[in-house]
Amino acid sequence: MKELNNKIKLFEDKKIRALWDENTEKWWFSVVDIIEALTGSDNPQVYWRVLKKRLSGEGNETVTNCNGLKMLAPDGKMRLTDVVDTVQVLRLIQSVPSKKAEPFKLWLAKVGSERIDETVDPELSIDRAIQNYRRLGYSENWINQRIKSIEVRKALTDEWNKSNVQQGKEYAELTDLMSKTWSGMTTREYKKFKGLKKENLRDNMTNTELVLNMLAEVATTDISIERQPSSFNESATIAKEGSKVAKIARKQIEKSTGKSAVSPLNAKKVLSIEN
Repeated sequence: MKELNNKIKLFEDKKIRALWDENTEKWWFSVVDIIEALTGSDNPQVYWRVLKKRLSGEGNETVTNCNGLKMLAPDGKMRLTDVVDTVQVLRLIQSVPSKKAEPFKLWLAKVGSERIDETVDPELSIDRAIQNYRRLGYSENWINQRIKSIEVRKALTDEWNKSNVQQGKEYAELTDLMSKTWSGMTTREYKKFKGLKKENLRDNMTNTELVLNMLAEVATTDISIERQPSSFNESATIAKEGSKVAKIARKQIEKSTGKSAVSPLNAKKVLSIEN
């Protein structure tokens, strides 16, 4: 596992030990800390062993197949402890009979209901996204650009799908190729440049960055429609060509303004400046 950064996350008044894995871009959380926070148990290790055995007997492998990582223990030593990712945390919360877990269970039920509604009426997901961006303090101009970028991205992935590009790894590879071509950085490098971890990169782009990224995607989509590629390699060639259009635009903007169009600012910094 790649280098991990030790972090402490607060769970109400309890501290949850957490590690960020830069390789998988995942947070890993200490199981016994979560158990202690939810139950108030004096011996969360024993509670976890009993719960783990019960869940295993029920055939629940989502939580029981957890990883073990070394974390800083109360005695100041690095000791191996069971850890879970975000999905496993949510599943663990569902398995713990605790009043403190009830708000999370209700939230999960609400989110599940909303997702079902969105499969029937996809427009609801856009409406919720707009409401969330407004709640977070984004400007109306930025929100309009961001929503448009979702439409542009969808058109591009539709083209990739028709071109036999596989969702997941190949989508990610093409996205990295495009980002590297127009901005000079892969998605991971770009996120690190902005001080991001799990956050969405596009949610932390400036208006200029969003427009340049959209230009790369629009150009790639248009070229793909004309050439009708039928493989990943052909789509990769087109992706690089389309992204060069955005690279040229970026260079021209930087020449005219005298500053970089690729900004280290993330959403928190941008909003704090605006406010």
